[in-house]
Amino acid sequence: MASSNVGNVARGLKAAISNPNNSEEAKERASQRLEGMRASGELDTQEAHDANVAIGHKAALSNPNISEEAKEHSAHVLDEMEA
Repeated sequence: MASSNVGNVARGLKAAISNPNNSEEAKERASQRLEGMRASGELDTQEAHDANVAIGHKAALSNPNISEEAKEHSAHVLDEMEA
């Protein structure tokens, strides 16, 4: 998953599993793929963690309930992550 965000892939697989419009075969394939990602530790990598951290800070920037100080901190963290 070098070019994909593993968190996004996992979320997509979970959505496929819970979608009532998907066939049982598609749900089983998604379930197997998700279990394979878990078993391989792919969901527990530093890359996956960093992606989740970035998602949280990006969300903070657009949240109207977050203080300006917290938004500045999130912007700083995101700048540091890109460097």
